[in-house]
Amino acid sequence: MTSRSTRTTARPTTKGRAVARSTETTARAARARTQTLLPGKDGVGTVRRTTLPGGLRVVTETLPSVRSATFGIWAHVGSRDETPALNGATHYLEHLLFKGTARRTALDISAALDAVGGEMNAFTAKEYTCYYARVLDTDLPLAIDVVCDMLTGSTLDAADIDAERGVILEEIAMTEDDPGDVVHDLFAHTMLGDTPLGRPVLGTVDTINALGREQIARFYKRHYDPTHLVVAAAGNVDHAKVVRQVRAAFDRAGALGRAEAAPLGPREGTRLIRAAGRVEVQNRRTEQAHVVLGMPGIARTDERRWALGVLNTALGGGMSSRLFQEVREKRGLAYSVYSYTSSFADCGLFGVYAGCRPSQVDDVLKICREELETVAAHGLADEEIRRAVGQLAGSTVLGLEDTGALMNRIGKSELCWGEQLSVDDMLARIAAVTPDEVRAVARDILGQRPSLSVIGPLKERQTARLHEAVS
Repeated sequence: MTSRSTRTTARPTTKGRAVARSTETTARAARARTQTLLPGKDGVGTVRRTTLPGGLRVVTETLPSVRSATFGIWAHVGSRDETPALNGATHYLEHLLFKGTARRTALDISAALDAVGGEMNAFTAKEYTCYYARVLDTDLPLAIDVVCDMLTGSTLDAADIDAERGVILEEIAMTEDDPGDVVHDLFAHTMLGDTPLGRPVLGTVDTINALGREQIARFYKRHYDPTHLVVAAAGNVDHAKVVRQVRAAFDRAGALGRAEAAPLGPREGTRLIRAAGRVEVQNRRTEQAHVVLGMPGIARTDERRWALGVLNTALGGGMSSRLFQEVREKRGLAYSVYSYTSSFADCGLFGVYAGCRPSQVDDVLKICREELETVAAHGLADEEIRRAVGQLAGSTVLGLEDTGALMNRIGKSELCWGEQLSVDDMLARIAAVTPDEVRAVARDILGQRPSLSVIGPLKERQTARLHEAVS
């Protein structure tokens, strides 16, 4: 972390020192800006943001009726920020921040939360990393202290780095044993190639074995500056208290940063994915073939995302969706079939997944391709759209019924969009989607030539036919 700068000046008089302290305190306090982003209703759902000197942002959502709170710190770094040689460093660092600080051992960290029945974890994605703890509201100060200590005081001990290397290699091996998961990494590579977004979050055996302490320490220093962080808390929380506790924790570690530093804004840019008709196959001895058929999608800031959400729900978002009905219910060709979207700052992906017997791959692909082409050409029926709007609205609300989900929403929104939408705002955006908007985004997305990724025990003739499926 970046240490606060110090300076030596002539010794002032006692009165002068008091004035100097007062002036400095006032100046720093003035730079701590607090805003109410969402007013809530009767004190429920109020979202506030304070930007501390040094650029650290603290956002909270208050729910006085619950007895729990979730506290998290989001870092503006993911696997897309890695060079080829550093692939997997973000996730490796996530593990290492649990291994000990100047104040706590790894056992101290886990025992502190276990002793109060709390939960603590972290996750790494392609564009961000999050560390969080869920506790009783009375134990929130403990959660704040522990998580802040982890992020600001990690020792990155060389012995811990070597020991954790084995853990991460086992995690990679475990993931490789789940082809239904790996096929999505393969699809990202099919579409995005050997780019940061196309490489796996976990890294590879070779890159993890090659990473050393010096590389990881430099990565930590560069990406865990307070300007790159967003602190988020949701539940029965008091915003002012959370801000004071976070500020004290960062100040104690000398990690508030330069007073004049500004927060890092959301990622920006436009990236064209030119993949069309690409096919990648990993031939493995598996009981099922795992298939992803897809094409370029849209960036997460694209206003068409609401219409795409409705389209995705109608196509493959539930048991009444087109793909589920056509592939599973009517023909019994697959147990699992669904569609999904992955949206990044500057691009996105749209995919259809199916797991089926290897002998059924051709039939499954034919049906999925036909459905995508039909919807691209003719759109969805009005009844399908109405049902999808209702399903998407309901799942949005039900997915925000606990403090962890709320913390994720406000933290990710601040980091990725720089703004907050209330649940009512989101429901209004979903309800406002028109059939014409759904038809337009279906034409734009599904009208593209697809690419294909497959993992399974395919015969040579089957592999050759896959290229015909995307021609």
